[in-house]
Parts: sequence; structure tokens; C-alpha cells
Amino acid sequence: MPRIDTLVEALGGELLGDGSVVVHRVAPLDEAGEGELAFLANPRYRSRLKASRAAAFIVGPDARDEVSDRPRIVTADPYLYWARVARFLHPMPVVEGGVHPLAVVDARASLHATAAVEAGAVVEAGAVIGEGVLIGAGSYVGREARIGRGSRIAPRVSIYAGCVIGENCIIHAGAVIGADGFGFAREPSGAWLKIPQTGRVLIGDEVEIGANTTIDRGALGDTVIGRGVKLDNQIQIAHNVKIGEHTAIAGMVGIAGSTTIGARCMIGGQAGVIGHLFICDDVVVSAGTLVTKSIRAPGVYTAVLPQQAHGEWVRNFAHLRHLGALVDKIHALERGTDAAGAPQQD
Repeated sequence: MPRIDTLVEALGGELLGDGSVVVHRVAPLDEAGEGELAFLANPRYRSRLKASRAAAFIVGPDARDEVSDRPRIVTADPYLYWARVARFLHPMPVVEGGVHPLAVVDARASLHATAAVEAGAVVEAGAVIGEGVLIGAGSYVGREARIGRGSRIAPRVSIYAGCVIGENCIIHAGAVIGADGFGFAREPSGAWLKIPQTGRVLIGDEVEIGANTTIDRGALGDTVIGRGVKLDNQIQIAHNVKIGEHTAIAGMVGIAGSTTIGARCMIGGQAGVIGHLFICDDVVVSAGTLVTKSIRAPGVYTAVLPQQAHGEWVRNFAHLRHLGALVDKIHALERGTDAAGAPQQD
């Protein structure tokens, strides 16, 4: 368990108070106790500092003297510093290389000696598994797929043939990378003709993909997920989508085919993006928003209605049905005519 001064030496920040205090975990202000480090990121909770039983605190410059009886780490961004402390205290387990006797690794696959393949996993011919990679129990790595150094594949992940995973990625349980995109042509009879999906999924370095998220392979070109992208659970990304570096997308978002999303974007939960759109860099899409047109200027975009009592919603929707007629009446008044086009009488 590290001392406070050890954390500051490793992570930076300004130390106030006794640096010899030892901490073993980080905890919320209201719950922290002996041996625990709490943080204040939201000024609204500043009054809770003195009441907290934490052994030490991470605070911003404006709260540096709020609790002078205990050590404080002063930093410009307490939330970010807390995240770094949490990683310092809880590092990822070291991968112990080797192939479990119940795993199946094709002799034509290339497996680094330090990689680990757990029970029930399958690695097909031509796959390349890099240094320190973990393939979780029951996962599947298809033919010619590539997984870069240090990436961790949780149990029961499916990575289809030809897909490429970068270095230091994390893919959580149940994710499916490279399934066929939803591509069909309609026959004159109304029947659907399946279009072969011949592209791949290319995932950059340091990408994290949540549980049960699905990323479809390209129809002709590739589906591309840029470096540092973070995807929550249960997201659907369709064929030929391209997502720029360090974009973060919350759970249950659906992105239709051939849409391009820029770098450093944030998309809230249950938002939807229809196909063949362009979203530029540094866009924030609020939760529940349906994006139906391209976005070409950075900013925050929202298109959601708050909940209402059912009866109120029915009445308001009834008014919306007549909105077109109301607009015609307004235009008529502006032109000095009645709604039928006849001149108005003084």
C-alpha cells in the first residue's frame, strides 16, 4: 500500500500535510474512511469535505485549505488525478503466457510466446497474436485476424476473419467484431438478395470496446475505429462506419452504415445516427438524440423531448398534426391575404 508522497512522486501534484499517510483505495467523500483517499471534483460537494472521514484528499486549488488537519494532493483536475490514482492502486493483472490444454490453436497461427489463450478459446489458421495478448475463455479469433501487443480479449468475444485489433486494446465479454454488415438488394419479387460483405474491421491502438457491442465488417472497404476510441456496452456500429481518434460513445447507441464520425466526439446513450452522414471533430451529441443530417460545425447538439403525462402528450401531438396549417395561416397574414389566398379586408 503506497504512501501519499509516493503517489505524488509518481503522478505529480502538490502535497500538503503528512506525506507518510498510507492509503489502499480511493472512495467517495461520504463513504471514505481509514486508509482511503477521497476526491472533490464538483464544487457543490465542497461542504462535505470536513465531514468526510477519509485519510487524505485530492482537491483543486480553491479547496486546498478546506481540511488542513489531513494531507491533500492539490491538482488542477481532481477527477483526472483520481482516475490515475485508481489505475496506480489497481493495475491490470500480468498476463501469464501459455495455451490452456482445452484451447484450440491452429498450427498455422502465429502466437507470441508471452501470449495466453484460455480454456475453450479457438485461434484459426493465419491469425497473428502479439506479445502479451490475452485471449479469454471461449473466445474466437478467425482466420488471418491480427491482435496487437498487450491487447486483452475477455471471455466469449468473437473476432471474425481478417479483422485487425491494435495494441493495448480491451474488448469485453460478448463483443462481436467483424460480423456481416446488413447489406441486401431487393429482387423484383420482393425477396432480399444478400450482398457479400468483403471488407474488414480495423481497430486502432488503445481502444476499449464494451460488453455485447457489435462492429460490422465493411461491405467493400473497411469499418475503421480510430486510436483511443472508447465504446460502451451494447453499441451497434454498422458496416463502413469510420470513427475518429479519442471519440467516446455511451451505451445503446446505433450508428448506421457508411457514416463518418470525427475525432474527440462524445455521443450520449441511446442516441441514433442514420447512414451516410458526416459528423465533424469535437461534436457532442446529447443522450437520446436522433441525428438525421450531417454536422459540420463543432458544438453540442440535442433533439429530445422531456417526458410528459400521457394525456398531455396526446393533446400536444394533436396540435403538432395541425402545425402545417398554422404555418400557412401565418404566411398568409404576412402576405396580407387570408388562408385561401384572397386579399384581406380592412
